[in-house]
Formats: sequence, C-alpha cells, structure tokens
Amino acid sequence: MLINLLPQFFAVLQSADPEQAYRQYLQDHNDILEAYWHNYVIEPVGPQFDEVVRDVVRADRFDLHSMLERTDVVALARETEARCAELLEVDSEVDVLLMVGVGAANAGELVVNGRGVAFVCVEHFTSVASPSSRGLGLDPELIPMWLAHELAHCVRYTSPASRSEMRSIIDESGGYYSYWETGRHVPLREHLVNEGLAVHAARQLSPGHAPWEYFGYERRQYARVRELEGMLTRATADDLDRAGLGLRLRHLSGGMSDEARTFQRSVLPERAGYFLGARMVEASIAEMGLPRALRASATELGVFAESARTA
Repeated sequence: MLINLLPQFFAVLQSADPEQAYRQYLQDHNDILEAYWHNYVIEPVGPQFDEVVRDVVRADRFDLHSMLERTDVVALARETEARCAELLEVDSEVDVLLMVGVGAANAGELVVNGRGVAFVCVEHFTSVASPSSRGLGLDPELIPMWLAHELAHCVRYTSPASRSEMRSIIDESGGYYSYWETGRHVPLREHLVNEGLAVHAARQLSPGHAPWEYFGYERRQYARVRELEGMLTRATADDLDRAGLGLRLRHLSGGMSDEARTFQRSVLPERAGYFLGARMVEASIAEMGLPRALRASATELGVFAESARTA
C-alpha cells in the first residue's frame, strides 16, 4: 500500500504555527514517524529535537516544489511498488511511504507492528543539493532504485518464508525493527548479505545506472573499494559470525572515525560492507534467483559464496 504524507507535510508548512503543527503531524502518524526518528534521526524529545523541528519547518523548499511540479513521484512510487511485488515475490504486508524527512537518510526500511515500510524522503531527490533542507541533490529518477533496495529489506524482515536472523530478532521484538538492537544482536555476516541482496534487487529493478550509484558511493570511492576488495575480505573474516553494533557501524555506516575503520594500518572506506555484501551473494542469486536468496539464511548464502570462491 502506498502511504503519501507529502500533502500533510505541506499543510504543516502553511499553518499559522508550523512548529506546533509539525508536532501534531508527528502525533497523527506516530507509529511510522516515531520509528523513523528513533532509527534514523534522534529521540523525538528534548532541546535537540526542538532545534531539528525549527530547521525543518523553516527550510527553503523551492527545489522540492520545483521537482514535484515536473515529476509525478506518486505514480513513480506506485509503479515501483507493483514491479517489486513481482520481482521480489512479495508475500507479506509491505507499504511504500513517501515523505519529507529531516535531512537524515534519503531512504530506509522500517517494520512497525509486523508490517514492513520502505520509505523515501523526497527532499533528497530534487537534483539540487540544499544546505537549508540538507537535501543531497540526487536525481528523482533514482527513487525506484532506492525503493527497490528498501523493499528488499522489508521482504527479508517480514516474509513468512524468510530464514533471516533479522526476521527472528524483529519477531522477538513484537514486530518492530530497531537499527540499534539488530546491530547489537545480529551477526555481521547477516548485515553484509542483507545489504548485498538489497543492492542486487535495486540493480534488477532499475538497471542502467552508474555502478557506484547502487551502493550510494561516489565514483572515486567505488574505485577505491574495488581496489581494496581482498583487504576488505580479510578485515571481516574473523568477525563474520560475531554480533556488535560497532561492527555494523564500522562496515556499513558513514561518519565513523578513521581510527574505527583502520585495519592493518589501512583505513577501510566508509560503508565498504555494501560492496562486500553484494559480492558475497552473487553466487546465491545466480543459483537460486533473487526471491529465494532474499529469504535464505546467511549461512545458506555463505555456502554458495564459499563454493564459488573455491571452484
């Protein structure tokens, strides 16, 4: 199901008291928006939250309005949702959410009350970087690619056929996905293949983009990651079956210090785990197809990767 929160957000901006209206908007869509804030921003309380809200309602939205005038993002999202339902053989309840975020993730995944939610924050897809809104300036044509990536996560987390450890943790948490708790309790191997599968889903749904765009890299970073593939494999080898939030952040998050990403005197590129994860699942997807691979355990996927490596 498509959930379009854009009209409600623009109503917030047009209200007499936008800051208070944003708080009411957050309350009206509490389940989804609180999950977004908890997982991708900060706790939605306190002085820092108040500061973020002020920045959001005061940001210049000219670039966003211009993009929405020339791009039917609702039609784009509906078409992507329908195509992914077939490509990924979706067999659980998954929603697509269009929203204006607060300058955090350009897209992401949630599970709320057992229902997957793939969201895209449209302020990042205006083709113009905006310091005011913290928009990244991505092209709107990339929206299907990113939605496919996030929908793949939702299938892995919620499909009744999924044997992913992510699904087990989410079920134990009452059908709620927490980036932080899954980071603490799910082994690194699962995090890597989880992102790798999503990269391949994006490639299949939206082919023809530059290779680095599927990873969220710049061209130079992509070249560097490819150059260091052997070292990256060695850097993760001893940690694949260990769980720890620091491991997830080290290999899959931006903003970590050089010290935290150092291995044998070399600094690992930020978010290099996306590339490594994509390489780890290539053989599995070739053998069993994307829908089955999405639902396989990390151990099953590892067997195919090892067979391919030693062949």
